[in-house]
Amino acid sequence: MDVLLWIIFGGLVGWVASIVMGTNARQGLFMNIIVGVVGAFLGGWVMGFINGQGLTGFNLYSFLVALLGAVILLAIVRAFRRM
Repeated sequence: MDVLLWIIFGGLVGWVASIVMGTNARQGLFMNIIVGVVGAFLGGWVMGFINGQGLTGFNLYSFLVALLGAVILLAIVRAFRRM
């Protein structure tokens, strides 16, 4: 059941991040899930350095941390595609 929740959470986070970064038209459901899950790990890692607390479960704070990570991930991908 936890894997299903991570997939749903990742899809939602990836979708919102793609809207924020303007890549929604180019990403499908699978890419949204990948971006959301990888973004959650990246955001948890970044926030672990900033305030010592990464993801805390399925709540608003974790959603915002994952969204931050997903936006960072999309910005990095965009920067490498322009090179």
